[in-house]
Amino acid sequence: MRGKLIGSVVLGAAGLALLVSLGNWQVRRLDWKLGVIDRIETRMAAAPVALPVSPDPEADAYRAVEVAGRFTGRTLRVQSAMEGFGAGYHLIQALETPADGSLLIDRGFVPQGQPLPPAPTGAVTITGNLLWPDEQDGFTPDPDRQAGLFYARDVPSMAGLLGTRALMVVRRDGPAGGGALVVAPVGTAGIRNDHRGYAITWYSLAAVWLVMSGFLIYRMAKQSKGKAA
Repeated sequence: MRGKLIGSVVLGAAGLALLVSLGNWQVRRLDWKLGVIDRIETRMAAAPVALPVSPDPEADAYRAVEVAGRFTGRTLRVQSAMEGFGAGYHLIQALETPADGSLLIDRGFVPQGQPLPPAPTGAVTITGNLLWPDEQDGFTPDPDRQAGLFYARDVPSMAGLLGTRALMVVRRDGPAGGGALVVAPVGTAGIRNDHRGYAITWYSLAAVWLVMSGFLIYRMAKQSKGKAA
């Protein structure tokens, strides 16, 4: 019985240490993610700069930029939803620039049922943020390329269809069409940050494990004492 008691104490301590360490790891991950979000928000709010020569998805994501050129070609629709407006479409179109070639502009959001506003003609200057969206998963339907309808902002596919660089700027200011077009700037709300919840889960499991292990060890110790008597 004494050997079983010692084994239970060791097992209980090991399990508790493991669960607490997992909770501590999630706290460290939470601190890291909050730092990432803070850097992104600082980058988004910064004064716009010229488009980098070779934009990098890690170093330049969400960077505020200013591009000038003319809208060309067809408008692609990306089925989506926006708080306060419901279902609708992001409008994606090519912007031909003299300095940076042709790139994708997310002109904004149009609620479902509203007519699609045409892009302005002539030269425009767009202020926005670089974005490499990660919106696709195994359940995302294939796009209808002929109709220009996508179900995620798949930059490489849309760039291939419109003949632009695989680069997207999400407009936050500048002319891009009137009508029902709503500015839909980038934000950090969509960045997953579940580490707080995971930490609470691991610490809760550690507390439950401590209580259950303590109760088991108490019963075993009591039984051992009774037999010894």
